Amino acid sequence: MTPDVVTGDPMAMLCLHCARRIVSPKTSSPYMGLESHLKFRAAFTDRVTLKFARIDGLIGTNLPMAAYRDPLWWSNNSTSAHAKAWLEAGWEVQDVNFKDGTVTFNKVRKLARKPKKKSLEITQPFTPVPVRPLRSKIPSKTKAAKLYARIKNLERQRNSLQQIRGLKGRLHYQNRRDKNKQQ
Repeated sequence: MTPDVVTGDPMAMLCLHCARRIVSPKTSSPYMGLESHLKFRAAFTDRVTLKFARIDGLIGTNLPMAAYRDPLWWSNNSTSAHAKAWLEAGWEVQDVNFKDGTVTFNKVRKLARKPKKKSLEITQPFTPVPVRPLRSKIPSKTKAAKLYARIKNLERQRNSLQQIRGLKGRLHYQNRRDKNKQQ
């Protein structure tokens, strides 16, 4: 149980399912894509001709079969969900061409634009957030000693590899052979 979100009363408890339904966003119509496209086009033109395939892309699914056959489906009746999309955007269907698969919309009214947010007036000078100065990162003595030991070991390895690669020194079996000759 959680506090009631609508009334703000912490004493009135709701189940989590009811609280989720209240807080979650409302489901939108599948024709919302068409509506937003027509609202966008309203700024540029008074007439829009769209192919059925383009409308399919805007709504994210295929139109019902009635849209491809029945002119009543394209009527400007505000009781249907699909017609509400273009009517709320300020458009009406003028012509449907089933042979070419196109629909022509006419703009019937301008939508009221949302007023821009007023810019906030600056009353005080800008004061940056205080920042702590960075500490110098000096490694500890043990870290420095380990690093120094690694460097020395790498130098030793390089020196020993050069002798083997170049065969500058005498090989151990040559030393034994020379000792046996001397005796």
